[in-house]
Amino acid sequence: MSVLVLGGAGYIGSHMVRQLLANGQDVVVVDNLVKGHRAAVAPEAKFYEVDIRDKKALSEVFDKEDIEAVVHFAAFSIVPESVAEPLKYFDNNTAGMVTLLEVMKEHDVKKIVFSSTAATYGNPVNIPIKETDPQNPINPYGESKLMMEKMMAWADSAYDIKWVALRYFNVAGAMPDGSIGEDHGPETHLVPIILQAASGQRDYIEMFGDDYNTPDGFNVRDYVHVVDLADAHILALNYLKAGKPSAQFNLGSATGFSVKEMVEAARKATGVNIEAKVGPRRAGDPDILVADSTAAREVLGWKPKYDNVEDIIKTAWKWVEKHPKGYDDKK
Repeated sequence: MSVLVLGGAGYIGSHMVRQLLANGQDVVVVDNLVKGHRAAVAPEAKFYEVDIRDKKALSEVFDKEDIEAVVHFAAFSIVPESVAEPLKYFDNNTAGMVTLLEVMKEHDVKKIVFSSTAATYGNPVNIPIKETDPQNPINPYGESKLMMEKMMAWADSAYDIKWVALRYFNVAGAMPDGSIGEDHGPETHLVPIILQAASGQRDYIEMFGDDYNTPDGFNVRDYVHVVDLADAHILALNYLKAGKPSAQFNLGSATGFSVKEMVEAARKATGVNIEAKVGPRRAGDPDILVADSTAAREVLGWKPKYDNVEDIIKTAWKWVEKHPKGYDDKK
């Protein structure tokens, strides 16, 4: 039986596919390649270029493959874009989940691990954030993901589809051997943007806002290595396979780093004196997002291997050095 990875050609999804294969699991990948890269998909995985909203095409994948569980990474995830284009996010993310759950129900697939987000919490009431804290999103991206969680909860109640939502913060790093990594166009994530400045692809890193309610004025985030994240999704699959109830878990290092601190860590990791400038705030950005991942560690047995941001950045830097143009040699 196979695990279906939706969005398996994307940054996190492609690492998930490699980790599943390394664990001896048969893998099927569905990706529309709007954001993902075909070259990122491990050749051992079966690949279908399908949009999650295309019910007929998605149903055909379930007809052809013996799928026992789904891992969902096929959501749009850029906060400023969601503020500018909210309907795009509710269409792909929320409506896409309706289609997926319908197809799962029709094919009697009862397990799904969902790549959720800390953006469902909005401005947190506690630091670090616990799974039981209020979820009050402040942007359409977070709202769309919260709606997806609620839909899965009702699907569990009605159809016994069991689910795990993994809520995490900033993801960084790459496969340690530099074989696959992060490549978005345009790039919006902090670590690869910093490394673009380190590699000479941009003149400097722009830090958005220095007037946040934080110790140094720059917003603070929790960073998780992409391989540690993939491993947590595998543990969540095992949790569901063991017949456990639906649940939600935060994933994070429980240590926050400001944008300014991340730039300094990258300078140390790369040995490059990266230039940084302060720019205006971005819409929809909370001051601090740091996770309490005690539950994931205790219930799932999650043990992140990367707990130092310099080590995380070093793996990302290896990917950049080996693939300066990313997956597209025509860039």
